[in-house]
Amino acid sequence: QVLLVESGGGLVQAGGSLRLSCATSARTFRFSTYNIGWFRQAPGKQREFVAFINWDGGRSYFADSTKDRFTISRDNAKNTAYLQMNSLKPEDTADYYCAADSPPYSDYTDADQYDYWGQGTQVTVSS
Repeated sequence: QVLLVESGGGLVQAGGSLRLSCATSARTFRFSTYNIGWFRQAPGKQREFVAFINWDGGRSYFADSTKDRFTISRDNAKNTAYLQMNSLKPEDTADYYCAADSPPYSDYTDADQYDYWGQGTQVTVSS
């Protein structure tokens, strides 16, 4: 059963913007009770943490490589989380995944902490 679905990826020129969405596909999945993390994996590289938002949107954290360019938000009424990516660079090219973690959070950068994952959306930034 697919619980999380990412969308919004695509091809963009360096300096451009994209907004990724992470939505639940299951009516019984209580999206509003989960912390959400975004991760990415570039070809030939390990999956890395990008951003985190807690269940009520009150706390957010970013990787050093993204904190000045990306923002994260969520709309629990719509069961959707967002990753706004600005000033994109070619090194941001990767498959982006959202993941859900039951509170309380511990190490939000650790992919193993997350219970559910989406199938990913591809982001390609051309130079």
